[in-house]
Amino acid sequence: MAYELSEIKEIRKKFDLTQTQLANISGVSQSLIAKIEAGRLDPTYSNARKIFEAIDSLGKKKELRAEQIMTKNIISVKPNDDIKEAIAKMKKSNISQMPVIEEHKSIGVVSESIILESLLNKKGSKIKDIMDDSAPVVSKNTNVNAVSNLLRFYPMVLVSDDGELKGIITKSDLLGKLYK
Repeated sequence: MAYELSEIKEIRKKFDLTQTQLANISGVSQSLIAKIEAGRLDPTYSNARKIFEAIDSLGKKKELRAEQIMTKNIISVKPNDDIKEAIAKMKKSNISQMPVIEEHKSIGVVSESIILESLLNKKGSKIKDIMDDSAPVVSKNTNVNAVSNLLRFYPMVLVSDDGELKGIITKSDLLGKLYK
């Protein structure tokens, strides 16, 4: 992100940092930060770059990641499970959708609306007969904006680490984390 020298003080305060703390993070002196903020000094390119890179890294550290939002307990069904089992799991756990998992991989999604439609249209009795396409899988380090965008189009997002499913994020999880 591009910053102006005149914004350093405002940004520093936004992150609740003293001049000394920003100087330590940036690898420059506190007096340099003070002079820049007072408008008495135009820093060298390399010093300005150090300060702006430090500010960028602070912004990235504060940004929520998938790992911080996800629910670690993934309640799921298998493709050969009976629809009745899925209904019982959803009722017991008070959820409206869940992934279909086979051999530690997500292969589909089942939801209340999918089950209801299948029961009304007598589509089958097994999850594999009615499941929808799999939910997207993201890394545990994916930022909250990317997760939010995916949730606009999918009922859930699965979180993985080194190819292993670690958690699940629904709109409810995201709302709960963002609006405490």
